[in-house]
Amino acid sequence: MPSEKILEQKKAVVEALAEDMRNAASAVLVKYEGITVDNDTKMRAALRAANVKYAVIKNTLISKACDQTGFEALKPQLEGMNALAISFDDPIAPAKILKEYAEKVETFEIRGGLLEGAVVDAATVNELADIPSKEVLVAKLLGSIQSPLYKFAYVLQAIIDKENEGSEEAPAETPAE
Repeated sequence: MPSEKILEQKKAVVEALAEDMRNAASAVLVKYEGITVDNDTKMRAALRAANVKYAVIKNTLISKACDQTGFEALKPQLEGMNALAISFDDPIAPAKILKEYAEKVETFEIRGGLLEGAVVDAATVNELADIPSKEVLVAKLLGSIQSPLYKFAYVLQAIIDKENEGSEEAPAETPAE
């Protein structure tokens, strides 16, 4: 039987995890197996750079946090060794980074996650990862707005050039002496 001190530590971990899950913009649950130390180090660095909280957590602790938060639908995914990536700012960041590594390592797979307070399946997390970044979407929007304006300006300039050609008169010839 675990000591009272260990039980209190586990309760604190579960409560902190439950609070993180409640406040998360998104969270991604991954099967944490088969990833090399080198890939794991790079992945964790990318997650830290994106301000994503990432940890390998015991399934029983995740399960208890799911019970506290109402995310029981995530519990069937809790088999084997799992890790949880939680983002409070960018809902796409953990999905995008973890999908990149799931494609590199066969045994490392996305199992599901949370998105805006709802449990989502692995297919939804993968679709979320395929969404371009905010910067790319803004650039595409600006490009689609600018393109017709450039074409309109080009047409106007062609009309002006054509009118200028018609109004220019050829210089008069001077009589030969």
